[in-house]
Order: sequence, then structure tokens, then C-alpha cells
Amino acid sequence: MHVLDDTTIAIPERPGNRRADGFHNVLRNPHVGLIFVVPGRGDTLRINGRATIVRDAPFFDHLVVKGHRPALALIVDIDEVFFHCSKAFLRSQAWKPESWTPDAVRRRALIAKTLERPEADVAELDEYYGPSYADRIYG
Repeated sequence: MHVLDDTTIAIPERPGNRRADGFHNVLRNPHVGLIFVVPGRGDTLRINGRATIVRDAPFFDHLVVKGHRPALALIVDIDEVFFHCSKAFLRSQAWKPESWTPDAVRRRALIAKTLERPEADVAELDEYYGPSYADRIYG
């Protein structure tokens, strides 16, 4: 997220699944609600506003990560900013690793095999989505 001025922020598109589902939603309805989660804090910051999608702007140079300049950015004209109560996060124990159950959801390779790449070998997908995945995306 990049602050453009007191009432405007920009959120760059980053490499990922290349589906841009959120951007399609904005084309249909420009009203957005963003929740910012800060690890270790129980509260969240909420921003509501109107969004537009831009392909280029001078501030894109400030959004480069590991040599990758975003292809798109979401510009949000802020209507309101407020904090959400911490009760839900405190109850969820989201910041307590001992409460996490990562095996509750199938691993990424199995999800990809089912939904995205049924022809691929699971071992191949495990390798692809393994520890070096983020390095390849931003490499």
C-alpha cells in the first residue's frame, strides 16, 4: 500500500495467480472496504472508499519490489477510516502459533491439482509451490 496524500492510497498489483478477481469486482462496483491486519495487534484498521484501476502513474516507480514494477494499481479515494474492535482477533487466537492448524486445509499442490492443473503430477506441483515459490515470483 502506498500513501498518495491524506485521502488517497494506491495498492499495487503483485505477481500471484494472475486472475485479478478483485479488479473485476471494482469494475462492477467501485465501492471498496479494506481491512489492514498488523501481526501482534488485536485491532484492525478499516478503510472505506471508492476505487479506480490505473495502468501507469509516476508513483509506480515507488512500488517496485525486487525489480518488478506493477502492471496495475488500485487507487482508493478514502471516505472513512476507523479501527475495528479487537474481540474477534482475540477470540480467534490468530497471533498464537500454537493454536494454528495448517493441516485443516489441503496443501497448495493438492488444491492446484483439483482446481487448476488436473493434468499435473502432485510431486511436481509440491516442488513448484514449495519454499522457492515466492523467490521465483519476485526473483
